[in-house]
Amino acid sequence: MNNLLLPLYSHDNGTFIMIGVFALVIIGLVGAVFLMMGSDKKKKD
Repeated sequence: MNNLLLPLYSHDNGTFIMIGVFALVIIGLVGAVFLMMGSDKKKKD
């Protein structure tokens, strides 16, 4: 039964790589939102 005790946060199994990938995805999403905000300007003459 001791095998069921798992830590909530562990630095094993490439945790730093997963955090880096997550950060890149978030930065990409924010950049895409800013690009869409900038290209949505409609000019009326």
